[in-house]
Amino acid sequence: MTNRSKTTEQIYEGNKHFQTGDIDKAIECYTSAIKVCKDKKVLAVIHRNRSACYLKKENYTNAASDASKAIDVDAADIKALYRRCQALEKLGKLDMAFKDVQRCATLEPKNKTFLETLRRYTVNKKHTDMYSTTTFSTDSRVQNMFEILLDDEMEKDKREKAANNLIVLSREDAGAERIFQNNGVQLLLNMIETGKPEMILAAVRTLSGMCTGHKARVSILLKNESRQIKFDNKRHILKEIALATCNLFQCINDSLTGGDNREYGKEEALVLAILLSLLEMVASKKVSGHGRDQALNLLSKNVPRKDKKERDNSRALFTIDNGLKKILKVCGQVPELPDQLPLTDNTQLIASVLLNKIYDDLKCDPERTNFREISKIDPNNMDKTIHAINAISGLLQGPFDVGNALVGHQGIMEMMVALCGSEREVDQMVAVEALIHSSSKMSRASFIITNGVSLLKDIYKKTKNERIKIRALVGLCKLGSAGGDDYSLRQFAEGSTEKLAKQCRKWLCNPQIDTKTRNWAIEGLAYLTNDADVKDDFVEDEPAMKAMFELAKSKDKTVLYSVACTLVNCTNCYEKKEIIPELVQLAKFSKQHVPEQHPKDKKDFIERRVKRLLKAGVTSALAVMVKADNAILTDQTKELLSRVFLALSEDPKDRGIIVAQGGGKALIPLALEGTEAGKVKASHALAKIASISNPEIAFPGERVYEVVRPLVNLLQTDRDGMQNYEALRSLTNLSGFSEKLRVKIVKEHALPEIENYMFEEHDQIRQAATECMCNLVSCKEVQERYLEDGNDKLKLMVLLCGEEDEDLQRAAAGGLAMLTAAQKKLCTKMTKVTTQWLEILQRLCLSTDPRIQHRGLVVVYNMLSSDDSELVKKLIESEMLEILSVIGKAEDNPKRQDPIDVARTCLVKAMELGLIKPFSSPS
Repeated sequence: MTNRSKTTEQIYEGNKHFQTGDIDKAIECYTSAIKVCKDKKVLAVIHRNRSACYLKKENYTNAASDASKAIDVDAADIKALYRRCQALEKLGKLDMAFKDVQRCATLEPKNKTFLETLRRYTVNKKHTDMYSTTTFSTDSRVQNMFEILLDDEMEKDKREKAANNLIVLSREDAGAERIFQNNGVQLLLNMIETGKPEMILAAVRTLSGMCTGHKARVSILLKNESRQIKFDNKRHILKEIALATCNLFQCINDSLTGGDNREYGKEEALVLAILLSLLEMVASKKVSGHGRDQALNLLSKNVPRKDKKERDNSRALFTIDNGLKKILKVCGQVPELPDQLPLTDNTQLIASVLLNKIYDDLKCDPERTNFREISKIDPNNMDKTIHAINAISGLLQGPFDVGNALVGHQGIMEMMVALCGSEREVDQMVAVEALIHSSSKMSRASFIITNGVSLLKDIYKKTKNERIKIRALVGLCKLGSAGGDDYSLRQFAEGSTEKLAKQCRKWLCNPQIDTKTRNWAIEGLAYLTNDADVKDDFVEDEPAMKAMFELAKSKDKTVLYSVACTLVNCTNCYEKKEIIPELVQLAKFSKQHVPEQHPKDKKDFIERRVKRLLKAGVTSALAVMVKADNAILTDQTKELLSRVFLALSEDPKDRGIIVAQGGGKALIPLALEGTEAGKVKASHALAKIASISNPEIAFPGERVYEVVRPLVNLLQTDRDGMQNYEALRSLTNLSGFSEKLRVKIVKEHALPEIENYMFEEHDQIRQAATECMCNLVSCKEVQERYLEDGNDKLKLMVLLCGEEDEDLQRAAAGGLAMLTAAQKKLCTKMTKVTTQWLEILQRLCLSTDPRIQHRGLVVVYNMLSSDDSELVKKLIESEMLEILSVIGKAEDNPKRQDPIDVARTCLVKAMELGLIKPFSSPS
């Protein structure tokens, strides 16, 4: 085999391996070809190809070298130039990379990739001064920044500037690579070891920048660094450091599992190592409360599957085996006792939410059985009784079935009773909380009514500790509301629930009591407001409502669910089962229980309660609640908030208050995330607000574009008629606001749904759809749909102009006028889609409604202005000329001036075309 044929074969093999992703084999083939190739031009091509391989392997030095060899042969080799540019950028030699891409842009001035790269480099060159007074590519500047940061005697301002420069530098690929290549990781770890908060913060943020979107760099970082980034002592005291650390772990996780599909090693094993580190943080005494919260948040975000259709739930199983007991340890902590883990107000609730998410992620009974086995509590281990009971409380707030099963085990209830009788107040407090959480379902409540009510009453009467007293009261509140809103199932005597609620309101309004205890008062009201008498009393107590709203806005977010439940009860927006009269009669006949509605749960009472809540400032409280961390603001809580918003926006007169207090903005995230029912409710509330509000005020800035998708989702056929109608009205309002919004509506694929509703039998829905289309026809894409052959879109628009309903007629006529003005071809097409076109057009022009008449006459003018001479002649020869003459000769009339003016313009147009002779003006 000759050298030439061998070279060709090696190049072919190299190309084949490169296409299949086997980069190492491709490099071998190209290297073998280089050794035997004698032709300079072919050799340049091989070097160029191998340069592409080295770019894939992130071996930028060799990539630049091979590209240079290709350029030496052909200075206009644009592929080699751009590959060298990419390699030089990664090596931090931006000045040289800039020259290469400048050459590329000169050779191909219309290439968008080259122009965008050139623009980006130009921007970077303008910002060079923020990193250095010398050239941007000088590696010594990185070392200089570290020297400034690690020098204790250096001025504070200079150190802050160096830290900020380092963070900014790490967020650019070239800058991050320069830090990495200049021993940056080691120096950043040295900064963390100083223990100074500002140094730790800068180091962690710089590491985040280096790790973002770079799997190879993360892999090398985790593999080669024997020193772990530890978060101990007081390093998490600052919330900013905890958040930065959380972001770093997220960046590492995303880089290893994200969109970068190149293979660099066992990324999943590294992810599991990160999970282990987070689980260690969860149970470590050296980690602060904020740090623990962030570790739990990261686990909540990254352990459960994003989509239950995914088959792999190995992370959940790994977390159960290696960290379930550690999470339960957090739930079991009693902050009032000494030597406990540092916690925030929200930590234990976040842990409960995490447990629930992990349990929900399990796929089969054996996996759930394993979860329950690891969660078991030994009743004989009395040394840890109080912690065990608190851990059960955590499970009852998370995977309730697991906690409920534990409560039913022999010895557990005895432990709770024993703690209730303890002389230590902290024991009583923990036991009462466990009793409260274990009675979340009616069946369990019935058991405790029999066995625990007397115990709670006894504690409530005897204890002098307000914190225990209120918890006992909440337990009684919960048991008293076991029948829900069924008026016939009251557990306690008449008036008892009102007395309990009055005491809860009293505690709630007392600022001398600590926040956590006042939160329990809201918990009590969340149960008691199932009773309509309690609801009415509560909304009449404005100080109590305002106190609840202030607590909802506080840093302690454990109260969110209770506040949401209370508001849902007060507005009666919970899910109601449809009562069928025939079934009620049948139930009575068979002596079955029939739910009864409280007299104060009727419509007029509900409306009055809504007005009172709005007056007290409920919307601003809801807006703050929506911004809470996702770990605490669960999908269930979001659904409750969505229900409340929908109830509040029922009356159009109240929607202005909701907008003024930030309700419009707050609804957007609720409409995009959460349960399906919650998203639909929030979208419906958005539709009610958007249908009558100025979009610029209700959804300021770019937020208005986020509103479109939830509204379009309400157009789906499985939504009810009212939701379809409100969505169409709101889209009509938005589409009349700006061209950008019209384009956004079209891009969200709303047109087919809107067109579908133009065929709807329901008059109001059909009218709303037609009005919406009338606003959208100014879009070129919509006009093109009407120009297409083989559809009845234009025919439908013409026929709707002939309907009896004046509102529908006006909307359709407006759409037709705009279409025929924008597209002259539609004037001719209109005459072909239906034989009734002339009759319908004449009817529009003879309408007693000046707005309809005006639109009809505009269509006539558009037809006269079209290029179809036959159409123009046919129009003038018809009765239309007489109609135009009558209208045009009429005296000026402010109420009908628009159609009169258009009629005269049509006659002038006809005269210009030579179809009629001039007529005298009216006197």
